[in-house]
Amino acid sequence: MSRKQPIEGYDPSGVIETELTGYHLITESLLNAGSAFTQPQREEFELEGLLPATVSTLEQQLERTYEAYKRKDDDLERHIYLRSLQDRNEVLFYALLQRHLTEMMPIIYTPVVGLASQQFSHIYRRPRGLFVTYPDRHQIDAILDRAPVPRVDVIVVTDGARILGLGDQGAGGMAIPIGKLSLYTACGGIHPGRTLPVLLDVGTDNPARLNDPLYLGWRHARVKGADYDELVEAFVQALTRKFPNVLLQWEDFAQENAGRLLGRYRNKLCSFNDDIQGTAASVTGTLLAAMSVAGTQLADQRVAVLGAGSAGCGISEHLIAAMIRRGLSEQEARSRFYLVDRNGLLLDEMCSLPPFQQKFVQLGARIAGWKLANPNVISLLDVVANARPTILIGISGQPGLFTEAIVREMARHAPRPIILPLSNPNSRSEANPQDLLEWTDGRAIVATGSSFPNARFGGREIPIAQCNNSYVFPAIGLGVLASRARQITDGMIMAAAEALAGTSPARRDPAAALLPRLQDIQQVTRAIARAVALQAQTDGTADRISPEELDLQLAANFWTPVYPTLRRRRPRVADAAE
Repeated sequence: MSRKQPIEGYDPSGVIETELTGYHLITESLLNAGSAFTQPQREEFELEGLLPATVSTLEQQLERTYEAYKRKDDDLERHIYLRSLQDRNEVLFYALLQRHLTEMMPIIYTPVVGLASQQFSHIYRRPRGLFVTYPDRHQIDAILDRAPVPRVDVIVVTDGARILGLGDQGAGGMAIPIGKLSLYTACGGIHPGRTLPVLLDVGTDNPARLNDPLYLGWRHARVKGADYDELVEAFVQALTRKFPNVLLQWEDFAQENAGRLLGRYRNKLCSFNDDIQGTAASVTGTLLAAMSVAGTQLADQRVAVLGAGSAGCGISEHLIAAMIRRGLSEQEARSRFYLVDRNGLLLDEMCSLPPFQQKFVQLGARIAGWKLANPNVISLLDVVANARPTILIGISGQPGLFTEAIVREMARHAPRPIILPLSNPNSRSEANPQDLLEWTDGRAIVATGSSFPNARFGGREIPIAQCNNSYVFPAIGLGVLASRARQITDGMIMAAAEALAGTSPARRDPAAALLPRLQDIQQVTRAIARAVALQAQTDGTADRISPEELDLQLAANFWTPVYPTLRRRRPRVADAAE
């Protein structure tokens, strides 16, 4: 009997038909209930003797697994434990994760997933997802046919080129799609049996990976140029044949590829780039919430962005669109943005800037009167001293670049400086939130890319919001599935940002956090997903249904980790003969 489709017959009501029995059933993570298999199930599925005598409840299993989790000595060991639990029993894994989401999200996602990516070949235990390796480029259809589930609603794909702020991790990049899809389920309710992580293994230019005798990826320099594009095209074409209605999330592609791949394929299949669009929506939503705390308007802000890559430019483009929605002309909005890259402030006189940066150059005439420490390179400190930004965003991937001098200079001119050091993991953050509050006499409004503990200033504890894409991308997935959207439009990304801002506790209490508690993320996801789905209808990329029907679809697509009812399907006579 083929084990290719272990959850064939899955019903949203929680009924699953399967031919698997005995050992094969308890090793299938999507079906395994472990010690919680009931006595009738043990008899029906031939499990007697394979399990201890006592039948556990899910609650008892949660107590047992959390006890084991707490015994782990470091974060990487905790990550390995949770991943192993996911490989054994997905219901139990997600029930545990949802119960302890605030504690465990940093372990399965940022920042620990970065370390897991670096150590992927050393902590590898069991296959998950698909590896599309360049030498196998002519058999992608066959590889997709080997997907462990018969139907896929969401795929996260990476080529491992730019993992968080850690750079090229090659095959180790697979840790990111696995982690992202865990959040699609934990936060967005997407059934885990409808998700698929994919790595395009085109080699690596990281000598640490290539020289590692345990490295599991293709030992070859990265394939680039036309050969790379041909592989991606073959993958997309095969994907549209196998899973024509899938939502594809591009993740952690290099700067030279991220934007152009998004532009090439966003209208050919339902896809988005989380680093560009998801980050932009998260930042825009966070800043809209910060306006309530600062008592000002987004259209009145001046914005300095450190890191003018695809993510930094994507954030800026989205903020410009938000300013235009609030009354500014495009020219007025763009004039308020100062993007600083490794060569300093982007200027119109710079040669060979990529197209996505050219839209953000400042005119030389506008800065002619600036006082500069070095006229050959306009630094972030120069920008802060002369342009007097009210918002400072870091997405450079380089730690400590928001120095005390820069932050104090900003605080001289901004009554409530809004500072977002977004690079992750924490070791790559542009600044520590505690330092930012001390350097601004407690006036800074801070959100970070990875989780930081609450800061203290003036005898009070200040919550530090994590400007985390996990508020947005699972909601986009749920909204797309509920509305059956055929594309993801800029309007849908903006709807996600504004809906996120609408859930901010700071809008009701300026002393509260800018973003909701992670423990409340499922309610936040549903609200954002609804806004995304409604916008998809407005933009004409989804068929119109009533709000009541939409709410039913959102509920129907939201999976809860409880053990399903299993029904044994007897093999057909022809199958048995085989």
